[in-house]
Amino acid sequence: MTCMEKEQNRRMPENRTGTVRNGCPINHRKVAVIGCGFVGSSSAFALMQSGLFSEIALLDVDRERAEGEALDISHGVPFVGNVRVYAADYDDIMDSAILVITAGAAQKPGETRLDLVHKNVAIFGSILPEIAKRDYQGILLIVSNPVDILTLAAWKMSGLPENRVIGSGTVLDTARLKMELGQHLSVDSRSVHTFIIGEHGDSEIVAWSAANVSGVPLNRFCEMRGYYHHEEAMREIAERVKNSAYEIIRKKHATYYGIAMSVVRICRAIVMNERSILPVSSMMHGEYGVENLALSMPAIVGANGVESKVPIVLSHAEEEKLKLSADTLKKMAKSALPE
Repeated sequence: MTCMEKEQNRRMPENRTGTVRNGCPINHRKVAVIGCGFVGSSSAFALMQSGLFSEIALLDVDRERAEGEALDISHGVPFVGNVRVYAADYDDIMDSAILVITAGAAQKPGETRLDLVHKNVAIFGSILPEIAKRDYQGILLIVSNPVDILTLAAWKMSGLPENRVIGSGTVLDTARLKMELGQHLSVDSRSVHTFIIGEHGDSEIVAWSAANVSGVPLNRFCEMRGYYHHEEAMREIAERVKNSAYEIIRKKHATYYGIAMSVVRICRAIVMNERSILPVSSMMHGEYGVENLALSMPAIVGANGVESKVPIVLSHAEEEKLKLSADTLKKMAKSALPE
């Protein structure tokens, strides 16, 4: 479908408030979610409540599932304001500011995120060509796991500029870490400044060297609060954060609320052009010795996607762990992705 045809066939002309890229209009008040499982439907629900969008389109291989989720979510619209939530196909969503891709096989108890790679690369092989052939001009937000490898796959399959292909990365892991540290120190978690970097998975690294609470180095703040066994406490907290998804999956078979809130946070940074620094997954080009791989690192996120990476202070040990994390992902990507 040409841009002119898209313009003529648009569903809600009164809501088109966007700009134009390569002659194709983008509606900055519209988001689409591809994949209506637990993560996709929870993300759509959270986005509906956020007030960021006036149009939310849902697409799933099971059309009736998308229609059912859209109808269910729509019943909450009177409580939040005017939002149109509806089931869609690919032609309907190409003017969306952001395509949130959550489609993929669910992680099962005892299964790692990397165990999902072959299944979900195959699923992406049916989704991304549909986007590529329609010359999509917005931003792809990849949420499906393993997110770092699938972000790389989405970039290769879509043909989009790499700044417009973003993975949710370790935004959720970092939120979990901030929550744990906030509880540990009895302080507002929003005052905790830290990142989890590397793989969104078992080889993730807590960047302890860069951690602080409102500018106060973490160890010093811990001592202010009466904690002195830093290494033991940090090790326990890092393990709880890393294993929290496994614990949730063991108890309720899926995680979806936390990641849904992460989706809203990233979308807000994009549509509001906040230029927020978030640990999203994006392409690396030699930073910390990592190349040709999507990895979760702090980056400035705004209206054009990833503007630039943000260098943070890492210890030698943390840099070595980051390289090992990258090596883990490279091996998996090599076996799962076509050259």
